[in-house]
Amino acid sequence: MDQQEVQVLALSAEETKNLKDGINLIVVSENEKYVIFKEPGTDEYKACLNKCKHQGGTFIADIEDESKCVLKCTKHGWKLDAKSMRYINPPDSFRQEQLVTEIENGVLTLNELRPPQPWEHDAREKQPLVDGEVKVTYFTHACMEFNFNGTIFFTDPWLTGPAFSRGWWLMHEPPSDWPERLAKADLIYISHCHSDHLSYPTLKILAERNPDIPIYVGDTSMPVFCKLEQSGVKLNNINVLKFGTWFKVNSDLRFMIMMDGVHPDMDTCILIDYKGHLILNTVDCTNPNGGRLPQGVDIMLSDFAGGASGFPMTFHGGKYTEEWKAQFIKRERNKLLYYKTQVVRDVSPLLYCPFAGYFVEAHPSDHYVRDTNTKNDPATLNSLIAKYSPDIKTWTPKPGAVLDLQKVISGDSDYVTEASPPLKVFKDKWNFDEYLTKTNEVVFDEIFAYPEWIPFYYKWTKFCNYNLVIRMIETDDQFEPIKGGYDFYVDFSGPEPTFPTERPGKEHNYLEMKNRIGVHRETVKKGLFWDDLYIGFNNRISREPDTFHYQFWNHMQILLKVSPPDWNTFLQEMKAKNAPRREVWAPNSIDDIAGNIKAIPNGFPVTPLPSQNGTSWKKYMPVIISFVVGVAAVVYMWRSKASL
Repeated sequence: MDQQEVQVLALSAEETKNLKDGINLIVVSENEKYVIFKEPGTDEYKACLNKCKHQGGTFIADIEDESKCVLKCTKHGWKLDAKSMRYINPPDSFRQEQLVTEIENGVLTLNELRPPQPWEHDAREKQPLVDGEVKVTYFTHACMEFNFNGTIFFTDPWLTGPAFSRGWWLMHEPPSDWPERLAKADLIYISHCHSDHLSYPTLKILAERNPDIPIYVGDTSMPVFCKLEQSGVKLNNINVLKFGTWFKVNSDLRFMIMMDGVHPDMDTCILIDYKGHLILNTVDCTNPNGGRLPQGVDIMLSDFAGGASGFPMTFHGGKYTEEWKAQFIKRERNKLLYYKTQVVRDVSPLLYCPFAGYFVEAHPSDHYVRDTNTKNDPATLNSLIAKYSPDIKTWTPKPGAVLDLQKVISGDSDYVTEASPPLKVFKDKWNFDEYLTKTNEVVFDEIFAYPEWIPFYYKWTKFCNYNLVIRMIETDDQFEPIKGGYDFYVDFSGPEPTFPTERPGKEHNYLEMKNRIGVHRETVKKGLFWDDLYIGFNNRISREPDTFHYQFWNHMQILLKVSPPDWNTFLQEMKAKNAPRREVWAPNSIDDIAGNIKAIPNGFPVTPLPSQNGTSWKKYMPVIISFVVGVAAVVYMWRSKASL
């Protein structure tokens, strides 16, 4: 589709003459705000919409800036250098989309390059529906089942197992027949590669029943299924679709996938059209489709909860006191509530449903994060929408509940049918041992007998030429250093990473990360993105200065190679040169594995394990972990079940 150049603002010759050097903030109306930067002493201009890329906040002058070039977002404090149109906080991150400036006869005009609204291409009139023709069933988190007159369409099926290694667990219990229903679906949409949407434990069960089911993803620069081969899951019908183009399922049903304006390399959202009736699912997108969304859709779904990041729960030192964290979290959750309220108000759907936020930090060792990481209540968001947009209906879903679209359209107040008999809403068991055992098996891999794995891995990452030193410390579940675990530095300032034995004396940025040993080594061995460590709350971070290093995290969370490091070649090289070995870390007691999980009752016996040169005991490892985690989970659930 061709772009169109649309004039959004024209200043008269007198208004143009009165523009001052540096920043000019122009307000035409509440929805028409612009930034114009006049290069001092010239007639050269740069301009953009006064709208932050993060969550659409308004910029004001940064009173702390002496250059008079910097603007500060009133929502989250992001800073934009209007002279370069680049964000300086977070540093080295985004560039603001500029408007085209033109001067003719002293008149300044601002023009915007707009792609046509993709849903307007071949738009269809709404056709009448009958009761039961379009049904939407909530399963859990971001998983919905759409039934379009017998065509079954699932989205983001995370239905079993954890996400982000061991950090996130499902809050809601999905309908027990989900394996059969998912396997019988006609098609599945998966929005992005995060494991609360792309769940390999779920897809493994699906593949055993129907490996040929059609799955659709967007054409993101980081492929959604970039780790499919490593997962071992066999799926034979994955389809990658271009953005903003209708894909026809049948004569009545079609859909298009759209990108996120903040994370176009990863996040996507979807617009479904059934007989002209539109369902918009923005999933986790921060700025879906660059903020250009259809208005008056029938149903809108979006995330709502917040708390889907390690910040600030996993940070310590400096300002990160418990009081500061609590105030920050409360403030940010409130901002998110009102931002979602505004987006829903702008889209003006017939019905809005908050979803994609029903997770819990259920493992006993994460009780601190669970207690600290308070999340928005979907009912609170729906109450705000009812207050400010009373014509918009809302739905706070429960597992197995079914929404009838025609009843929404006709004004029938009884548009949701709860599961009958009622299903259990909240989970109270998660099979921790099954998944943690698999993670911790990597701890004992032979590659970690050779300290050279450190330079081999970090050179594989290809991150360099950035003034940053990190310290990585392997720990137990409670983030206490493990005797025999690795503790090392990496300096990224040169053309290749270097590995000093102590923190350098030169001026540098510094990150210190304490990482749970199992998740850390699994990330290294499999060449995974660092999401499991950071988003999964599996590390603790301090930094000097207190700055977000966008380039580093963007690389480690998005830009790592798809193929893992070649550890077979590494081992061959180590053995060929008879490289010195150190014992792979071997726990001597249950304490070393469980990290003194606080949920274990006082007086629980800790018996040293037989250790014939630290090797023969390993065969007992799965049983030990299962036993320890099982006891911990039982006690934890007994203590906390009421709070769910």
